[in-house]
Amino acid sequence: MKLSEFIVMNEAEKKRAVSTNAVAIAKRTSPGLVIFLFQIDNFYVEAYCNTSANRIEEYCVLPDTNAIGHYLESIPIDGLFG
Repeated sequence: MKLSEFIVMNEAEKKRAVSTNAVAIAKRTSPGLVIFLFQIDNFYVEAYCNTSANRIEEYCVLPDTNAIGHYLESIPIDGLFG
């Protein structure tokens, strides 16, 4: 899937694309939110989940690894090097 295809999707289509094409990478929290990071092909998507309503309120596209720096710090990689 291309980034431009994802951007023009409506919310229901984005939800379907994330659930069928994305790989979950990480999550972070913010007051009232859990934000999940997914990778779809060569771009990243954040899904903002409202913890009170227990639903995704917004999808935010992140075009490259420069935009996910705050997640990279929390991903454990110690076990990858033996």
